[in-house]
Amino acid sequence: MAVSVATGFFDGVHLGHRLVLARLVELARARGEESVVVTLWPHPRAVLQQGADSLRLLTSLQDKTAMIRSLGVDRVEVLPFSRDFGALSTEAYLRDVLQGKIGAGALVLGYDNRIGADLLSPAQTADIAARLGLEVQLCDSVPAPGGDFAVSSTAIRRSLSEGRIEEARAMLGWDYSLEGAVVTGNRIGRTLGFPTANMQLYEPRLLVPVGGVYFVQVEVEGNSYFGMTNIGVRPTVDDGGGLTIETHILDFDEDIYGLDIRIRFLHRIREEHRFESLPALVAQLERDRETARKLILAHS
Repeated sequence: MAVSVATGFFDGVHLGHRLVLARLVELARARGEESVVVTLWPHPRAVLQQGADSLRLLTSLQDKTAMIRSLGVDRVEVLPFSRDFGALSTEAYLRDVLQGKIGAGALVLGYDNRIGADLLSPAQTADIAARLGLEVQLCDSVPAPGGDFAVSSTAIRRSLSEGRIEEARAMLGWDYSLEGAVVTGNRIGRTLGFPTANMQLYEPRLLVPVGGVYFVQVEVEGNSYFGMTNIGVRPTVDDGGGLTIETHILDFDEDIYGLDIRIRFLHRIREEHRFESLPALVAQLERDRETARKLILAHS
């Protein structure tokens, strides 16, 4: 039995992707078929080494798959990306993979969907798909809220890299988050009256927002709290240290070392600064905490 398919990397499962997925689910129901998303892992750039060192993702494979399924898609097929796979032409991918292996009878394409080594436009891909006997639907782009550009994973990465958390959220349709394990730090925060949970990411290629202090929502052991996260190199207390992701959870003082933690970014409070002394740092952290408490009221 044929299935209706959408294919791509779908990093971030943002509003543009969601339009494609909604159209896919609608088309599959109209045709009486299963809706299937065919995605890739790892990212092609990581395999083809095209700027692989700078590649940063918005979602882990697990999160991406869960989000796609939550939007009503029946099945997600993850294809391992290799150099040989990346050499397939658009026609070969449509014919041999989507039709031959997945059983596609219909295809939904995003406005910038390029799926073969020949990098054909979506309109060119649609022509080939129709010639192969596929029913094809092309989706328009989704304008970024308040912007004169289309929602895209690239635009979202740029927003996060510049600290524009609300802008990224508006394009994603969800609060950008990081997940990892709580690992032992140098415990300086506790001596200053601000104990922190130091995070080690499960997916090291995830994009970490630009350095600074953020108002966040924290999920640990099935519970949700508010907190403030510092991203940076801690210039006041650890000159020359590496990048850290440390979260002070408000009104919380439990031992969570080794546990899973997810932080959802809600607002950027300030940039990271080097302070002249530890008392000056503590005074600023007190102000940050007051700012975070005020922000809680805005999110209640």
